[in-house]
Amino acid sequence: MEYGAVTAVDGLSFTVGRGEIYGLLGPNGAGKSSTIKTLVGLVAPKSGEVTIFGRSLAEEMPVKSLIGYVPEEVLLFDSLTPREFLEFVASVRRLAADEANGRIGRMVKAFRVEAYFDSPIATLSLGTKQKVAVMAALLHDPPLLILDEPLNGLDARSSRILKELVSLHARKGGAAIFCTHVMEVAERLCTRVGIIDHGRMVGEGTIEELRALVHADESLENIFLKVTAEEAGIEETIKALEGEVRDENGTNAL
Repeated sequence: MEYGAVTAVDGLSFTVGRGEIYGLLGPNGAGKSSTIKTLVGLVAPKSGEVTIFGRSLAEEMPVKSLIGYVPEEVLLFDSLTPREFLEFVASVRRLAADEANGRIGRMVKAFRVEAYFDSPIATLSLGTKQKVAVMAALLHDPPLLILDEPLNGLDARSSRILKELVSLHARKGGAAIFCTHVMEVAERLCTRVGIIDHGRMVGEGTIEELRALVHADESLENIFLKVTAEEAGIEETIKALEGEVRDENGTNAL
């Protein structure tokens, strides 16, 4: 995938099996969001193919119905209320009214959206909008969840609930692709991790397999920094910044 002279995704290939939570990680600009947009059909790949449970994404709606997607930048219909928006999503997903209302009611209670359920989305906080986007992705109980920074703006309680729901989804035989910058979350939640840099896969496997790759018993954060070659210079940078702080406070002044 290319944007002008920039190649965002370059020969990237990976698979995610049922029962897996696959962490897709990478530095800013590594191609994560471009990859996610390709997987959900928002961007067409220049070459290659995306298959969802053995079916080509080119089949459009039948395949896209298998996906629940939370984008990095949440875009909702601001003039609608959460109730109206979720009812619209339910109709698009062709859920029976009773089934949809039951699921909506349970999620509204779980994410504590009751007080804002009939307020225009335009008036909601970023965190509440994120909750609505998460509920919309989960509403039709899709076998594949594709979540791009889904914890953005969520409070600690809602973050915990979402992580538990993703884990439950995998235990029930579903699959999830979880894109995050929070290494601690990826290390605890994901069963397997793919690290991309400059559009290419630079490390993939379980945490133990990635530790073997760098030949050290490291945290996922340190593994990430090693395989993306971002570890070099960190200590020097921190020392330089510490020096600036001391100078500003006058403690280093001559």
